[in-house]
Amino acid sequence: MCGIVGYVGAQSALDVVLAGLRRLEYRGYDSAGVAVLAGDQVACVKKAGKLSQLEKALVDDPLPGCDATGDGHGGATGIGHTRWATHGGPTDTNAHPHLDASGRCAVVHNGIIENFAALREELAARGAEVRSQTDSEVAAHLLAEEYAALEGTGREGGPRLAGALRAVCRRLEGAFTLVALHADVPDVIVGARRNSPLVVGCGEGEAFLASDVSAFIDHTRTAMELGQDQVVEVHPDRAVVTGFDGSPADARTYRVDWDASAAEKDGYDSFMLKEIAEQPKAVADTLLGRLDPALGTLTLGAELGLDPAVLREAEKVVVIACGTAHHAGLVARLAVERWAQLPCEVELASEFRYRDPIVGPRTLVVAVSQSGETADTLMALRHAREQGATVLAVCNTNGSTIPRESDAVLYTHAGPEVAVASTKAFLTQLVACLLLALHLGEVRRGPSDELREAARALGRAPEDVAAVLATMEPVRELARGLAHKETVLFLGRHSGYPVALEGALKLKELAYFHAEGFAAGELKHGPIALIEPDLPVIVVVPSPATSALLHGKIVSNIQEIRARGARTIVLAEKGDEAVAPYADHLIRLPAVPPLIQPLVAAVPLQVFACELATARGNDVDQPRNLAKSVTVE
Repeated sequence: MCGIVGYVGAQSALDVVLAGLRRLEYRGYDSAGVAVLAGDQVACVKKAGKLSQLEKALVDDPLPGCDATGDGHGGATGIGHTRWATHGGPTDTNAHPHLDASGRCAVVHNGIIENFAALREELAARGAEVRSQTDSEVAAHLLAEEYAALEGTGREGGPRLAGALRAVCRRLEGAFTLVALHADVPDVIVGARRNSPLVVGCGEGEAFLASDVSAFIDHTRTAMELGQDQVVEVHPDRAVVTGFDGSPADARTYRVDWDASAAEKDGYDSFMLKEIAEQPKAVADTLLGRLDPALGTLTLGAELGLDPAVLREAEKVVVIACGTAHHAGLVARLAVERWAQLPCEVELASEFRYRDPIVGPRTLVVAVSQSGETADTLMALRHAREQGATVLAVCNTNGSTIPRESDAVLYTHAGPEVAVASTKAFLTQLVACLLLALHLGEVRRGPSDELREAARALGRAPEDVAAVLATMEPVRELARGLAHKETVLFLGRHSGYPVALEGALKLKELAYFHAEGFAAGELKHGPIALIEPDLPVIVVVPSPATSALLHGKIVSNIQEIRARGARTIVLAEKGDEAVAPYADHLIRLPAVPPLIQPLVAAVPLQVFACELATARGNDVDQPRNLAKSVTVE
C-alpha cells in the first residue's frame, strides 16, 4: 500500500514530509514525490525509484524557496507520497503528486478509482491534458475544476477547497484516500477517505495528515480518526470534518500508545529480526489485563461489550481473514470447536462475498486483520453485517476501519510491525483468537477445569516463546545450509497444519522460491509425488497429548518421506522420542497443550525463513512485489 504524508504548520514542510515518507518506506513502493507551497506557487518534484532518488534530486536541484538539507528552510504546507504502481508503471510522470493544468493544485492518492477511464474521457473532451497513465491524476484536474466552480459562492479558503474535494469524491467510484493542497489556500491541506486509511495528527500549532500514524509520531501522539466517506479540512490549529454530502461529522481523538523508538531497528540488522525478538513481549502485552495466568481466569466480557446472550445463542462462528491472518483463523476454528463446542468455519475474505455464505443474526463473524484496513476483509465484514450477523474484529491498529465498523473489537498489542512479512502480528492474533475461544467456552458452557488449565498454559506463552528464541542458532545454521535449495515442503496435522501453511508462506514471501504447506494426511493423495532425494521437508509434529493415534500417523508420514530419500526437518516437543530416529534435523519445542503449540511452533519457521532469505541476499523487510498493508480489492 502507498504512503501519504501532509503537513501544515511553522516547520519546513519539505523536511517534515520527507521524514514522514522515510517512516513509511516499510510499506513498499516504487516511486516517491513531494509538493510544497513556495510563496504563491506549488513546487513539485517526483522520481521513480527509492526515496533516496527523490532526496538526491532535491539536493541537486532544490525547489524554489526550499531545500532538502534539513536546516529549516522551505514552505510551511506540503504533501508527499510513496507509490506502489497499479495504473501505469513506476515512472517519474506516473509518480505522485499530480498537478492540474495550471500547476496550482496538487493531489496524492491511495487506492483505485474504478471509473477513472470515463472521467478521463470527460476531461479530455473539455480540453484537459492528462499526462500520466494513472487513475489518480483525474482527481487533480477534477479538484481544480470544482474549486473554480465555487468562485463567487461566498466560500473561500479552506471551506472552498474542502467543498471542491467533497464534490470530487461524490463523483469517484472505488477505494481512495485523497490529500490535496492549493496555492490559493496557503495554510490548509484537505483529505478524504473511502475504504482506505487516513488519520489526522494534532500538534501544537501544526497538523498532519497521513496514511499511518508512524509518519508523524516524532511530532505528536494525538491523532484523530476519520470515518468512512468523510472529508477533513486541516489548519495548523484545528481540523473540520464533514461527510461527502457536506454534513458536519464527529471525529474521535485518541492517543497513540507507542513512540517513535518502537519503529526503529534498535540494533538489529532488520526490522523482521527485531519483531521476531519482540514476540514474547507482544504476546504478554496481548494477554495483559485479560487473563490471570495463576488462576486461569479471564476478564474479557467488559472489554468486548457484547451481550452474553448473543454469544450463548450463536449457532456458529465464521472467521474471515486473508494470508497470515487466515492461518490464525484456522487455529481459532480448532479452539472454538474444542472449548466452546460451537461449529466454526474459516473463510478467505477475498472469496467470502462472491458466493452465497450462510450467515445471519445467530452467526458470530470474527474479522481478523493486522492493519484493520484490509479491503477484502472489510468488504466481507460489510456483507456479513448486511445479513444481520454480529461482527467482532481482531485487530492491531487502533482507530482503523474494521474495528470501527464491527460490533466489538479485541485489539492485539503487537505494536508497530514494520517488516512486510508478519511475525509478531501472527502470534498476537493467535493469542487473541485463543482468548476469544476460551471466553466463548466460559459463556456457553461455564467454567471448567479444562478451560482453566488451557488459560494457565496460555498465560505461560510469553516464557515459552522466549525459550524457543533462545535455542535458534541451530535453525539459523540449517537455513544457511539450505539457501541453495529451490523447494521446501511443510507438513502438519491438527494445529500443526496451519503452522505448516504459515511456514510455507513466510518462505515464499522472503526467499522467493517454491514452498508448499500440506495437511500430512493428504500426503498419499498426490503430494508424495513431489518427494525426491534430499528434498527438505519440514514436519510439525503434534504433541502426543493430542492423541496417540494422530501422533502415530504423523510418525508414519515421516517414515514414508525419509524412505524416499527426503531430508526430514522435524519440530517436536521435548520428551517426544518416538520421532527422533526418523529426523535428520530435530528442532525441540516446549511441551505445551496442543492448541497452544502453534505459538511456539511458528517461531522456528519464522527464524528459518528470515535466515535463509538473508543468506540469499534478499531484503527481508521489503520483499519484492509485496506491500505491508493490502487495502485494495
